[in-house]
Amino acid sequence: MPEETQVSSPAQCKQGKVDREDRRTVGESTSENPRMTCRNVNVYYGEKHAIHDVSLDIGRNEVIAMIGPSGCGKSTFLRCLNRMNDTIEGCRVTGEISIDGENIYHNSVDVVGLRAQVGMVFQKPNPFPKSIFDNVAYGPKIHGLVETRSEMEDLVETSLRKAGLWEEVKDRLQQPGTGLSGGQQQRLCIARTIAVNPEVILMDEPCSALDPIATAIIEDLIDELRQQFSIAIVTHSMQQASRVSQRTAYFHLGDLIEIGPTTQIFTSPLHQLTEDYITGRFG
Repeated sequence: MPEETQVSSPAQCKQGKVDREDRRTVGESTSENPRMTCRNVNVYYGEKHAIHDVSLDIGRNEVIAMIGPSGCGKSTFLRCLNRMNDTIEGCRVTGEISIDGENIYHNSVDVVGLRAQVGMVFQKPNPFPKSIFDNVAYGPKIHGLVETRSEMEDLVETSLRKAGLWEEVKDRLQQPGTGLSGGQQQRLCIARTIAVNPEVILMDEPCSALDPIATAIIEDLIDELRQQFSIAIVTHSMQQASRVSQRTAYFHLGDLIEIGPTTQIFTSPLHQLTEDYITGRFG
């Protein structure tokens, strides 16, 4: 196991901003009550070293936002959390990522089960070419979570209610999910994710393809969902990060530069690179 990335505490940074050339993580990377822990995570695409020794926790019932310029590694890191990078040829992940104390990269881990436990909502809504009902029922069916049709109907309704979609679709459950609006499709995908009762929900720019009204609905939904789930969201919108998250992690060229309470990151960042990004000097 490599040495753990050095993390500078806020007290160590009071003398002024950490210099741009200093790539050690500053801020509080740990959580008092973590759902997932990541230690010294590195990602390689062949010879390219894409993520460098990232350590952070994802707390229970919190939203953590991952921000940074395009190509900084935030989506790559997010995909490590449910082993989506396994599908990319030549990709290699080192370090340790655990959920509830279990290393998700251990050989004994069932990846299909892991991706139910750590669900993912993608940038572009991707409903299955099935009915609205069958989109939500698909996961519980293949994982054997219900035994009767009545139980399935109750689970579909509960999931659609949690996703804030039930009242809009309850009279057309047998119509194709692809016939919904973009914002409705994204909420359907969220309902599909939560139907298998995950512990963590990963969101990779879930609002980037949506209009402002649909975005506001999704953001309100995220705040409701964190009462039950831990959520990690990648977003290019700093305004969105400030609205929906309790903690924010800033990535730059594969390094986790700073992590801390969202209010602190956006009002008094400790690292000069963080300040440069949130003030628009680059991005």
